[in-house]
Amino acid sequence: MTTQERIAEPAMAPSVYLSLRQAVRPASYAHFLLAEDQERAGQLAAECEDLFFLTRELLKALGLVGILGVPDIPDIPGVLGPGLGEDGGDRQAQLLGAYADAGLLWAKVVGSTMALARALLDRGDRDAVRRLADFLAEAGEDGAATELKTALGQAVWAEHRDPLRDISNTMPPAAIGAAVDALRAVLLEVPEDYPDRNREVNRFLPPLAASVHAIMRAQQIAVPYGSRLEHIAGGGVAKYPDIVKLSLDEIAAEFEGLVNRPGNE
Repeated sequence: MTTQERIAEPAMAPSVYLSLRQAVRPASYAHFLLAEDQERAGQLAAECEDLFFLTRELLKALGLVGILGVPDIPDIPGVLGPGLGEDGGDRQAQLLGAYADAGLLWAKVVGSTMALARALLDRGDRDAVRRLADFLAEAGEDGAATELKTALGQAVWAEHRDPLRDISNTMPPAAIGAAVDALRAVLLEVPEDYPDRNREVNRFLPPLAASVHAIMRAQQIAVPYGSRLEHIAGGGVAKYPDIVKLSLDEIAAEFEGLVNRPGNE
């Protein structure tokens, strides 16, 4: 295999084509944000324009990598572009430089994407942040994606802090309903891989179940056969965070049956 063929191999691999598609996805979404809402576009324009510029420069560098990686084609002079010549060493130096430029620009694209995501998170646009985190994860930027998901999770927890803080063994029905809604929102909106998400939700379930059970006892309502309400209230699910949604659904079902009981509407 010649030096030129070895240099050409990385640039001709399918992974380069895929990386091009991945590289433009944050910019594509930024364009969608600008086109979607002109009022919002005015506030996010700086972040989006930075991302557009960096993505354009990245594509130029990746395009140069592709051009430099194409071997000479016999009988078609100048296929490599003006001034590139046929010297393998010169081509290798230019190719390595283009790769270096592309790497640095990709780092800037990731940083600009993070800045855009933080601006969106400040506006409460969590769905957009989730999309950008997914883009970064698919592009192999696991650290940046995790950072965004962590910030997203913190924002959701903060939004529902008050009803969660009020969870106890002796809550009135209104507080129970608010706590159930808050925990469901956390399970829906906080990324599943957020550190200890399920375990944190799980620790609220025993006092929540105990409050429902206390109201049922006060109204002399028997717990249905097969219900795990008492088991959950006693802390029986503390070691099973993987079934946290199922446990919350069981508590919610008992509570909804209680509030819909004739005389309790």
